[in-house]
Amino acid sequence: MATKRFTLLLLLLVFPHLISMAMLATRNGGGLLEKLAGLTEDHGKVLHRSKRGWMWNHFFLLEEYTGTDSQYVGKLQSDMDKGDGSVKYVLSGEGAGTLFIIDEKSGDLHATKSLDREEKANYTLRAQAINRFTGVPLEPETEFIVKIHDINDNEPKFTKEVYTASVPEMSEVGTSVMEVTAIDADDATYGNSAKLVFSILEGQPYFSVDPNTGQIRTALPNMNRETRAHYQVVIQAKDMAGQMGGLTGTTTVNITLTDVNDSPPRFPHSSYHLSVPESAEIGSTVGRIKAIDGDVGVNAETHYIIVDGNGRDSFALSPHNCVRLDFESRRMYSLKVEASNTHLDHRFDHLGPFQDTALVKITVQDVDEPPVFSTSAYVFEVREDTPVDSVIGSVSAWDPDVNDHRVRYSIDRHTDLDRLFNISSNNGSISTLQSLDRESSKWHNISVVATEIGNPQQISRVPVFIKVLDINDNAPEFAMFYETFVCENVRAGQVDNTARILTGRSGFSRRERSAYRLPIVISDNDYPVQSSTSTLTIQVCACDRRGTVQSCGLEAFLLSTRLSTAALVAILLCIIILLMIVVLFAAMRRQKKKEPLIISKEDVRDNVVSYNDEGGGEEDTQAFDIGTLRNPEVIDVNKQRRDIIPEMLFPCRRGPSPPIKGGADIRDFITGRLAESDSDPTAPPYDSLATYAYEGSGSLAESLSSLESSEADADQEFDYLGSWGPRFKKLAE
Repeated sequence: MATKRFTLLLLLLVFPHLISMAMLATRNGGGLLEKLAGLTEDHGKVLHRSKRGWMWNHFFLLEEYTGTDSQYVGKLQSDMDKGDGSVKYVLSGEGAGTLFIIDEKSGDLHATKSLDREEKANYTLRAQAINRFTGVPLEPETEFIVKIHDINDNEPKFTKEVYTASVPEMSEVGTSVMEVTAIDADDATYGNSAKLVFSILEGQPYFSVDPNTGQIRTALPNMNRETRAHYQVVIQAKDMAGQMGGLTGTTTVNITLTDVNDSPPRFPHSSYHLSVPESAEIGSTVGRIKAIDGDVGVNAETHYIIVDGNGRDSFALSPHNCVRLDFESRRMYSLKVEASNTHLDHRFDHLGPFQDTALVKITVQDVDEPPVFSTSAYVFEVREDTPVDSVIGSVSAWDPDVNDHRVRYSIDRHTDLDRLFNISSNNGSISTLQSLDRESSKWHNISVVATEIGNPQQISRVPVFIKVLDINDNAPEFAMFYETFVCENVRAGQVDNTARILTGRSGFSRRERSAYRLPIVISDNDYPVQSSTSTLTIQVCACDRRGTVQSCGLEAFLLSTRLSTAALVAILLCIIILLMIVVLFAAMRRQKKKEPLIISKEDVRDNVVSYNDEGGGEEDTQAFDIGTLRNPEVIDVNKQRRDIIPEMLFPCRRGPSPPIKGGADIRDFITGRLAESDSDPTAPPYDSLATYAYEGSGSLAESLSSLESSEADADQEFDYLGSWGPRFKKLAE
């Protein structure tokens, strides 16, 4: 009995999904339940059960069934079933009739197709026993659950196919990089189907992974980014707790080592040789040297300084504090340059020192330089009375090259257009070519050119400023023309009212003398003394007690009203212009009184020429034939135009007209008018005016005048107007 009990318990523990609780449902408590109850009797305990109609609660079914028949779930049996076929089992709930079917006679429950626990893990169903014949329920409806047992049919899946991570280089062993996560869709509460174990497939010995958490850590010390910066690690997740037969999933982790300042700067060479022409501008680049640093970013920033050498004053690592080079003064320079990191990480001081030095030798190359003046500008002074060809100063320039070529001097004549100065081409002495006048120009600015004789293309320029010094060579004179007056009743010693001139006597008379011309000598105080004589005109005028001018002739009056000579000239010009305007206006009025030949088109008077002829209408482009006036009898009625052939819409109905005998009257008229025009100088340059309004036989409507019309309107035929169209309908009527 003990062996049987052990076998049954082992079966229940190891394969619980193979034992359906329906197998435990028996009538009257018989069958397997009694056997299980009997197993406990060996322990001195008696098991009792209550009698009830239904003996189930859960059914268990394996997922992913691969058999060809329906999968058996269990058996439903009621206590009311006597085996006579009168009981009918009815199933309802989730999947009833589709996923699950029941034999209505025996109560056997089957699954119609394979089920997936990952889609749905439990199904709730209801069963009831009814009378097959009457349909009356034999027992109340009872609910039960079909639970889908899991099998290991899902492999682990990582949340990402590719992970990206970074870790600083030179990190200690065990430094965390990142944690990867995998998910298994199987049931984690049943067996080991969802229990995962992580392992590393690629990436050893640099990295390791925690088998339970998936945490990736560094496994090798002193990993150097400058040696290798990128790593690819493959991580595997296996279910069934990593046992044989478990399913697996993998992912890739790309790990990059980030930079730290663990590499000091180093010059590739211990010494460098550079060259530069002596004509190089201050601040121009001579060459470049660079220390190599394996780090990147701020960790590779390097600072350069000159720590030693004889060229520290001539060269710099920036365009500041430099001087011009001179091959003749020094041809070789040496510098000691130091390179050091600006951002240090003291954790790696043991890898230093984080600085390096190099020796730089610079050779100065000789170039042909232009002449150099002794100063950047010259200033000379010269008296304005200096004789011509006198030397006023000299400039000096030389060739700075080793060959020391001679220098020739000249003046840029664009700066000395008046050719006032000259320069010696040999020694650079500047002399005057003309006399100078300070009153005309106080300063003269010229440009002196120095040219190297051996190479004329090498030239230099220097400004020369020449100041003209003043001497007393101009006599003083009145600043303007002065004219004043004196009163007749003035007393001796009285100051004149418009000038500081004293009268020498009392009383003046205009009758005796109307004006005085007083010579005045003006002299300066310089040496040599310069003087000049000017004349002052004094008018004698009548004044009141206050000294105001009353009268002194026209000149005195004008002076009293303070009219200047310019004002008098302006008044006279205005008067002359007014007189000219009046004369011109009178002449124009006189000329307008002469009547023109013809005043207007409406007033032609006897200038109208009447003749028994008319034009050819709008199509007439021929000039008028004067012969018609002389002999109207020779008129060619059917004369055609020379430019086009007219189209006659209807026959011409020109009536006969009496001929005009003779043309003597016309000739006399024209001759008289011609003579009158020739004798009249104001007449226009034409003989006569003939105005024609062209119409007649050349027009589509023929002549509209009464000339040559002897027929009455009643004799006219107007039937042809009807063929002219709607526009002439009214006219035709």
